[in-house]
Amino acid sequence: MGLTASMLTAADPAVAGTPETWTSTFQGSDGVTYSATNHLVAPAGGPGRQWMLVWSGPAKQPAPDFLTVIDATPDSPTYGKVANTVTVGPNNGNEPHHMQYVWHKGDRIYAGGIMGDTTFVFDAKALPALTIAGVNTAADTPCGTLPDAYQVLSDGTAYGTYMGGPNVTGACTYTNGQVRVGNGAAGSPGEIVRIGPDGRTLAEIPAATEAGEDPAQCGNVPALPAATCANPHGIAVREDLNVMVASDFAEARNFMTPDSALKENLARQTVRVFDITRRDDPVLKSVSKVADGPRGAQEPRAFFRESRVVMETALTNRPGHKGAFVSSMAGGAVFYTPDITAPAPQWKEVFDDTTAYRTFQGDREITGSGDNGSWLAVSPDDRFLFHTVMGQSVPYGKPLDQTTGMVYVLDIQKLLAAGDGAKCSVDELAEASRGGRERDCPELVSTVPIRDVSSGGPHWGAMDNFKRGADGVYRETTQVSRIAVANYFVAGSFGGGGDHRVCMFDLDRRGRVTLDRSFRDERTGKPCVGFNRASWPHGDHGDAQPHGVLFVVSDGVVRR
Repeated sequence: MGLTASMLTAADPAVAGTPETWTSTFQGSDGVTYSATNHLVAPAGGPGRQWMLVWSGPAKQPAPDFLTVIDATPDSPTYGKVANTVTVGPNNGNEPHHMQYVWHKGDRIYAGGIMGDTTFVFDAKALPALTIAGVNTAADTPCGTLPDAYQVLSDGTAYGTYMGGPNVTGACTYTNGQVRVGNGAAGSPGEIVRIGPDGRTLAEIPAATEAGEDPAQCGNVPALPAATCANPHGIAVREDLNVMVASDFAEARNFMTPDSALKENLARQTVRVFDITRRDDPVLKSVSKVADGPRGAQEPRAFFRESRVVMETALTNRPGHKGAFVSSMAGGAVFYTPDITAPAPQWKEVFDDTTAYRTFQGDREITGSGDNGSWLAVSPDDRFLFHTVMGQSVPYGKPLDQTTGMVYVLDIQKLLAAGDGAKCSVDELAEASRGGRERDCPELVSTVPIRDVSSGGPHWGAMDNFKRGADGVYRETTQVSRIAVANYFVAGSFGGGGDHRVCMFDLDRRGRVTLDRSFRDERTGKPCVGFNRASWPHGDHGDAQPHGVLFVVSDGVVRR
């Protein structure tokens, strides 16, 4: 495999509104030549800027999937404007999903096409232009499908969660020689893949135990000889602790349409912890389970009790802190363990989304049940926990005009300071709507409702981990001052299609969030950048669906 780039100027960039077009190519292990074509509209002020990358797909086929590069420099005259769209080919319909959670100088961009079973790798040194640097195809990961989320390591490689089962039904052999039996693509068990900066598979890592798990809890369709709940979605890594954590979502192919039967034994409640001392051969150290809480006792549908569909995980960052959080998508709750390195982590519910709803939602029937909680992140200074919620949706029984999403922020300092002696536990019904009564429970600092009467609120988000100095140079900061969210999930899914906007929020030192109204759509003048539009720099392809978002900085003006 190799990278070739060539200037293929399609039009004169001197003509107003005409983008400069050029293409880079990469030959995959399958012999296919993959391409990334820039459609660059040069912003005023040159390359010394901060950017937001948004991984998007078209609302209607056929049209290319693409990365959108948006000017994210607050004092820029082109703040919020699209500077470039980078289309990928030749395959369409990948359903662009996540990139890595946070970008650091020198990192390549890992972007997954969940339905295309493909991971694209981009070089970002020439921002706002991007070049394709690698491709990981379905043939490169025979033991896993549905690539979801990525964590980039300090050496530039990445761990990715592949939520679905092997390409074909039957036994599959992983890089370390272990064998697991799977029930096929988008089924079970999923895996972890270590991917090189050229897209090459360095290791396929089994997420399932060899002996299997409780078949009553860990249902599989069709059933497997060794039942498994291994459908990893969220992923977090602490290299200093040699720990990787993955949260299990669901056997996804059973939940891909709005009318899918909600089978609670396919809704996962489990968290997997790996020892990554040997980076290419992580060892599965524990599989732990989160439990239902007080609200679940009143919920007749087990699928919507607090523990169900553990979508995301987030680790603390600072030396001395070993705590970890997970959140449930169908259950609407946040759980915590004070020591993720323990042989058998113990999880307690520490916050219920119902408490956040009570700050603005008049309809008291709307609770955390079925609220589609999604992105979860701990600020680099370990002060705050950020969480996005899409809102209750049709499978829960709510009409779309009641769908309410939100972004909220928790102050977690007291909880982390308590160490192994943390007492917080939401185990009484009143605590679900008022917050935990123990003194070390997280404090709800800020909630911002995001309502869309057609299809729900924000699914994914990103922290701005950079700060510009007086010298114009950006450096990483532990104090997050902005977050961005995207209002879209997966096409045709039960979670709602969202309103296809990307919104920016400012964060003050106390953790209070406010919508950045200066981050405006260049066409409508309204806050948030809308992806429902007729034309893009790459053509008249119509509405697009934004999923992954990421803050990045031009290489020449960022320091480690």
